[in-house]
Amino acid sequence: MLENSNITTWVSEHLLEWVLSHGIKIIIIIIVGTIIGRVLHYVIEGAVRKAVTPSGFSSKTAERKREDTITEILSGTARMLLWIVVFIMIVSELGVNVAPILAGAGIVGVAVGFGGQYLIRDIITGVFLIWENQFRVGDVVSIGDVSGVVESVTLRVTVLRDMDGTVHTIPNGEIKRTSNQTKGFSRINLDVGVGYGDDIDKVQKVIDRVGLELSEDPAWKEKIGKAPAFLRVNNFGDSSVDVKIFGETMPGEQWAVTGELRRRLKKAFDKEGIEIPFPQQVNHDGK
Repeated sequence: MLENSNITTWVSEHLLEWVLSHGIKIIIIIIVGTIIGRVLHYVIEGAVRKAVTPSGFSSKTAERKREDTITEILSGTARMLLWIVVFIMIVSELGVNVAPILAGAGIVGVAVGFGGQYLIRDIITGVFLIWENQFRVGDVVSIGDVSGVVESVTLRVTVLRDMDGTVHTIPNGEIKRTSNQTKGFSRINLDVGVGYGDDIDKVQKVIDRVGLELSEDPAWKEKIGKAPAFLRVNNFGDSSVDVKIFGETMPGEQWAVTGELRRRLKKAFDKEGIEIPFPQQVNHDGK
């Protein structure tokens, strides 16, 4: 019983000694690392805001997205390097000789390097994606057969969230083509079918009037760059004459504006007696 008491006392003393020396140092390392990480983020953010010059063709919102994307990438890289250093310091404080670990990491790095061509490809592609400003956080893009809002861009991967809320993580090296639907400006490109018996000139006047009213509405005018208007007769369909409506909106606002335009056109067409036909099938008696 006395021996157990001595062992407990010895362990308590040595544990307390370790906590007061190494344990406190480890806690301080973690706290300092966290503080440095936050400071680095603010420093990088401030530097990016000053260093990135407006292109002259993009809106303030677009430039802000570009700055946020670059800030996120640089901050993420800085955090990764910082926590590698913090990890090495903690391991060293635990009494582990880090020299063999670093030497071993170098050997492993050489071995991994032979199979790391895909990682290198991802990083190189990521650098060019950022440098060329192909898309930014918040943009709506299509990459291959996946479309969604860009949630994150790093040197290695791009993360999209689609309309269903599904998150898609795409290695940058696999990106062959990107289609950005919210860069610079967006466009209303709408086809509407009217009846063959309707006066096209009247249809054009109604469309132009509705588009102009929408562009002057205080609730919508800040989202519209060019009022939606009749462009041309686009097609003679089986049961309708298809007309094309064109306009321009602020980046990313085309879906909301187009939806409101459809709603107003339906009300205006009903009021003016303009038919929006549905497909019809005519059966002929063979007698």
